[in-house]
Amino acid sequence: MNSLEKYDVQMRPNEQFDGAIRWYSPLERPFQVSGLAWFAQERKYRRLPTSPTKAIPKAVDHMANHPAGGQIRFQSNSSSLSVRVKLRDKANMTHMPATGQCGIDCYVSAPDTFAPLKYVNTTKYDATLTEYESALYTDWEPAMRNLVLNLPLYQGVEEVWIGLDENSTVIAPPGYASGKKVIIYGTSVTQGGCASRPGMAYPNILSRRIPLEFINLGFSGNGKGEPEVAEVISQIDEPACLVVDYEGNCVSTELFRETLPEFIRIYREAHPLTPILVVSRIRYAREELTPHLYQMRTERKQFEQALVNELREQGDLNIYFFDGSKSLGGEDFFECTVDGSHPTDLGFLRMADAFEPVLKTLLL
Repeated sequence: MNSLEKYDVQMRPNEQFDGAIRWYSPLERPFQVSGLAWFAQERKYRRLPTSPTKAIPKAVDHMANHPAGGQIRFQSNSSSLSVRVKLRDKANMTHMPATGQCGIDCYVSAPDTFAPLKYVNTTKYDATLTEYESALYTDWEPAMRNLVLNLPLYQGVEEVWIGLDENSTVIAPPGYASGKKVIIYGTSVTQGGCASRPGMAYPNILSRRIPLEFINLGFSGNGKGEPEVAEVISQIDEPACLVVDYEGNCVSTELFRETLPEFIRIYREAHPLTPILVVSRIRYAREELTPHLYQMRTERKQFEQALVNELREQGDLNIYFFDGSKSLGGEDFFECTVDGSHPTDLGFLRMADAFEPVLKTLLL
């Protein structure tokens, strides 16, 4: 035990529950794993297929093992909830806490409805470990609840086990409003860097506000609009909307001018009527000190706007542009990041607030 944990018990890892537990695999019914488009076929906590039809960049393939946006959904009347997790590696990020990189957090609501989910707890554990067990709650009233567990944002997950009271009931979660999926393709910001816990990544926040399945395809530093990736994404069935938000990863404005039209063209061939929302990137806090960053962002935003307008004039009335530069708020936007570019929980909350009315207009 380190000195801080010695003097403040709230800083200690979650204790293991010592009551009678039955351990369940989320791979089995009635548990539902959502947010991972290929999970039903492959039974892996992974965001892309293990053998895609087109070779994808090695870095994207690696990042696909991070199950950002993956959720384990079920209902139970258990008075306790614990998880056992086996990670691919230990927590190792320099400016993102282990609770966000490798942790699981829990939300709860009334059963059989899409009533507002309320945050309960996050797995706090010894971050030097690759396997841990953590109690998320104990000694609750044994009443039926709807439960959602958000999976780690920046670490691979080999196994998850759900621990519930030995004699409790487990049933399937409420169904979504439809089988359609909101797909968000983008950068480290989309993936969830640097949220303090998984539920605070903005796609996960939006999934609690809009009763549809959300697919997080943010690839940290490596969502660059590659045509091979566009083809893989176009294979996801029942899309409700595609959000394209990878400007922050583009190597140059010139390359962005090449990749974005082709990315849209490939997706449009497979899904001619699906709404596409093209999003310009958030502002960086250091833009005032490095004017070329502001200039590049302005140039790229103007290009995105012009491209969307051109495609609409050509007859594609289901493509839209959203100015993401205002999504961190007004003059205090620089208070919303960890390092000038990756949002804190406050930043992600503001992003979700900005996206929500736009997506609801397109989807509902």
